[in-house]
Amino acid sequence: MDGMQEERFNEDSVESKRPLVIRALRRSSVRRKIAQYLFDISPSSSYTSEIAHHVKTTPTNVIGAIRGMESRYREEESLLSLNIVELKKGGKDIKLYGITPFGREILETVRDDF
Repeated sequence: MDGMQEERFNEDSVESKRPLVIRALRRSSVRRKIAQYLFDISPSSSYTSEIAHHVKTTPTNVIGAIRGMESRYREEESLLSLNIVELKKGGKDIKLYGITPFGREILETVRDDF
């Protein structure tokens, strides 16, 4: 695949995910609040307990919304799987999460829908 085809493929895959992303954000206020918080602090990143504090939920719910958790949060609808949030290493065993460019774009276009 040359560069042009790869770019078109990436755009198509992002566009095909858009309805699933919007549905996932509508279905979970925790996912929505996390994405909004990371949008608000970008380009900075944050760690699980800090995110939980700011969105007023537990760290377990934050992990579930970001990575997926068997019973409560489907992995295919997790913020990482949907390319809304990315994992960034922050030193020894520290996981930081930040909004992706795609996540920024989604939140800018659907902000008034929620």
